[in-house]
Amino acid sequence: AIGAVKSLQVHGPSVSDLEVGKGGTNAWSLGGIDPETTVAIYFDISNPQPLPEGKRRFMQFLTKYQHANGRTRVRATTLCGPWFNSKPVEEGQPSNAGMAHSPIKQSFDQEAAAVLTARLAVSQTESDEVGDVLRWVDRSLIRLCSKFADYTPDDVNSFRLGPELALYPQFMFHLRRSQFLQLFNSSPDEAAYYRYVLLRENTTNSLVMIQPTLLSYSFNGPPQAALLDAESVRADTILLLDTFFHVVVFHGETIAAWREERYHEQEEHAAFKALLEAPQSDAQLIMDSRFPVPRYIVCDQHKSEARFLMAKLNPSVTHNSADSGFGATQVNTDDVSLRVFMEHLMKLAVQT
Repeated sequence: AIGAVKSLQVHGPSVSDLEVGKGGTNAWSLGGIDPETTVAIYFDISNPQPLPEGKRRFMQFLTKYQHANGRTRVRATTLCGPWFNSKPVEEGQPSNAGMAHSPIKQSFDQEAAAVLTARLAVSQTESDEVGDVLRWVDRSLIRLCSKFADYTPDDVNSFRLGPELALYPQFMFHLRRSQFLQLFNSSPDEAAYYRYVLLRENTTNSLVMIQPTLLSYSFNGPPQAALLDAESVRADTILLLDTFFHVVVFHGETIAAWREERYHEQEEHAAFKALLEAPQSDAQLIMDSRFPVPRYIVCDQHKSEARFLMAKLNPSVTHNSADSGFGATQVNTDDVSLRVFMEHLMKLAVQT
C-alpha cells in the first residue's frame, strides 16, 4: 500500500512476499481520514496455473474509524470482477500478439494507472536515485505500449494507441518533468510536501498535479481549455493555470500593456474589464474549494513570475527550434518536447 498509512504487520495467506510501499501486511493504520483521502493498494498475481474460465475475483476492504460524534463505525467495501488468462506469446510473434481485443486493454483506466504509477515512482525515490526512477518510468511505459499498442513490428508509422491508452504516455511525459521527480529549485522540505500530498489526494486532484489544467481567455469567445503547450501563450490572451499547488493568472504582453494604460477603467472598454476579471473570479473559485489553499500568482508575459507557467508547458518551441511558429513563445529549456518524446517511444515500442 502507498499512502499516508502505517503497516500493522498482520501477516496472512493473502500477503505477498513482494513489498510495495508499506507491504508485508493486510492491515494498515491511518492517523485520520477525510472525504479526499485515498490509499493505493497494489496486488501481486502469483497463481502458478491458469485460472478456470469464468472465474471471478473478490476483494473486500474493512475500514474501521471513529466518527466525529464519538461512535465507532465499520465500513465494508466489496469489489469483484472476472479474471483473464492471457495466452503466452509464441516464439517469433510480436509482444502485442492476441492483445487487440483483450479485456485488460479494453478496461484499462489510464487516469487511475497514471496516478498509481506516479505514487509508485515517488515511493521509489525514498530508496533509489531519481535517475534510476526516471529510467524505470521509461521502461514501464515502453513495455506497456509494446504489449497493448497496435503496430507492425519494426514499422514506426504503423504504431497506434487505442482511446483507452492514448493519454497515458502524455501523463508520463509530464510526470517526468514534474516537481515530484525533478528536484531542481525545490528545497528538501518542499519536495517532501509535494510528494506527501500526491500520496493522499484522489485521482482527479493527483492528475492536476501531474498534468496541470490550462484555460485561455480572449475576446474571441468564452474561456476555452488550452493545450499545456508553449503555442498556447499569446500576447492577446490571458491564461489560467491550475497546478493544484499554484493557481496562476498569466497576462499576455498586449493584455498587460493595455492594463498598464488603464484601459479597463474607461467606460468604452467594459469588455476589456470583464476579460481581466473573469480569470481572477475563476481562480478564486478554485482556491475556495481546495485545501490546502494553493498559492495565488498574477504575472505578465516576459516577467520573472511567468516562470511558474512556462516551466509547466510542453516545450514545443525552444531557443533551439528551427521554426519558432507564428506568435508562439519560446521556452528556454533543454528538455525534449512531447512530439520528440513520442517519436522515441514509438521507435522503442515496435522494436523486435
